[in-house]
Amino acid sequence: MFAETAPMSVSVRSLEETENLARCAAGFVKAGDCLLLDGPVGAGKTAFARALIQALLQVPEDVPSPTFTLVQTYAAPAFEIWHCDLYRLTNADELIELGLEEAFETALTVIEWPDRLGSLAPSFAQNLRFRVEDDGTTREITVSGDGRWAACLAGFVTGAST
Repeated sequence: MFAETAPMSVSVRSLEETENLARCAAGFVKAGDCLLLDGPVGAGKTAFARALIQALLQVPEDVPSPTFTLVQTYAAPAFEIWHCDLYRLTNADELIELGLEEAFETALTVIEWPDRLGSLAPSFAQNLRFRVEDDGTTREITVSGDGRWAACLAGFVTGAST
């Protein structure tokens, strides 16, 4: 088990760097993990989720944004992946109908717009905050959670910081 660490941030300057960070993260996520991707529209949440999911799949497949379906599921070799976009939810009670609580225990859950979870947000979740810098192209991704992220972020880009 990894101990909780102080938030760490990294700057990514392109879609390719965002995808590389997601592929790095794919090396240590497991069933029962929950990634909460927070940030404004266009900050890179879906690009990160898409690259992470594709890195975990044995056979490449299309990974659409679940904005309208709310949940897309994928069968990775080691576990199921739930990609959720909660943007359209208006009430946390709607989450119970989706079956998310069971998925938190058995699958990797990747959730965009996690503020919609309210009190259902798992305490063990890894929080990834995406922010667009003033230049409009650089994204800062801040990760709060356990120490598994430290190695991935520290060696990712020379601009990584703690």
